[in-house]
Amino acid sequence: MKCVDDFRLKFGDKEYVPIMIGGMGVDISTADLALEAARLGGIGHISDAMIKTVTDRRYQTKYVKEKLAKYKFNVNNADKSVVQFDLDQLAEAQRMHVTKTMERKQGAGMVFINVMEKLTMNAPKDTLRVRLHAALDAGIDGITLAAGLHLGSFALMEDHPRFRDAKLGIIVSSVRALQLFLKKSARTGRLPDYVVVEGPLAGGHLGFGLDWAEYDLESIVKDVLAWLQAENLAIPVIPAGGIFTGSDAVKYLEMGCGAVQVATRFTVTRECGLPDKVKQEYFKATEDQIEVNELSPTGYPMRMIKSCPAIGSGIKPNCEAYGYLLDASGNCAYVTAYNKVLEANPTAKKISEIHVYEKTCLCTHMRNFDCWTCGHYTYRLKDTTNVLADGSYQLLSAEHVFKDYQFSKGNTVALPPLEA
Repeated sequence: MKCVDDFRLKFGDKEYVPIMIGGMGVDISTADLALEAARLGGIGHISDAMIKTVTDRRYQTKYVKEKLAKYKFNVNNADKSVVQFDLDQLAEAQRMHVTKTMERKQGAGMVFINVMEKLTMNAPKDTLRVRLHAALDAGIDGITLAAGLHLGSFALMEDHPRFRDAKLGIIVSSVRALQLFLKKSARTGRLPDYVVVEGPLAGGHLGFGLDWAEYDLESIVKDVLAWLQAENLAIPVIPAGGIFTGSDAVKYLEMGCGAVQVATRFTVTRECGLPDKVKQEYFKATEDQIEVNELSPTGYPMRMIKSCPAIGSGIKPNCEAYGYLLDASGNCAYVTAYNKVLEANPTAKKISEIHVYEKTCLCTHMRNFDCWTCGHYTYRLKDTTNVLADGSYQLLSAEHVFKDYQFSKGNTVALPPLEA
């Protein structure tokens, strides 16, 4: 019986423990979490979701305050087209977060950054290019292109001197999506270094419709592996979504995958950016409390714990301070939904009197850790730790979870030593 440690992810002449911790925003995949994966010989992710908010929190910058002050005159205006990001500040924030993370890196592993295409930021192409270039400037080991098809993202980077040196990968949920990406990126003469195949049990935004339950990760991975082999393309495939034990991972590694991407079990580690009280909500969640809904303004279905405060909240849009999901015309589906409810309730004066169920404000709720996106198997987290005397669940260390994936056999999950 094999364990994950019997395999290695190979990039050229270098080998890594085939465990990649997925990128979770906003600052849920902290630098501390990513750096633990790298120290242990695997790959960790930070995320550039709401990067200015992250740097304000971590490095005492004042980007959000300055942006709100600049556009405060527009707060009560339904038209948000005037609200633009300062691209120089955006690049500065991205470089700061990546640089400070990479300066602390130890061990033989790598740190990647998860870059979402759906963070359109009222100038989709310009802001995406700035974020990609700034991450490469700052020395990130690799970039994982997420939340979108990214058909033009390689072209946005091809003039950067590190375009062919840094590891670049794409997240897809079908062979068709991978084919489209490769076709559109062919002009750059550069293949992705890896392909993350994300299945329907993953957390956060999904690359499926509400018919997600009709698909399964294993079938999609087999299709991708077969197509790559037929095309003579030696690109490591990294399955993600629902890989809960080391034995789950071994199944895919024996199929010929290069590594696995995991995230759910790391949400309840001390290194994870979720507040401890929210981690306890993840532990307590039951299977019937986890749902896939259409509340995200991005248009993608999203998996979350349905008791989270973001659902049904009537919080006022704060695009002047944030505005990460404004499209190229300054529109956001939550702003539209909020104004519709406001028009129907003209006498409402308090947030508690307004309930928006059509969409949710991802910016504000993600910033406040009130949008509890999660993987399908979050309800199993309670079985990975100890219940303490006060009835709460013991938090885990990232090292414990990483090594449990790396060395466990027989579909077992190792509990941590009981804390006094």
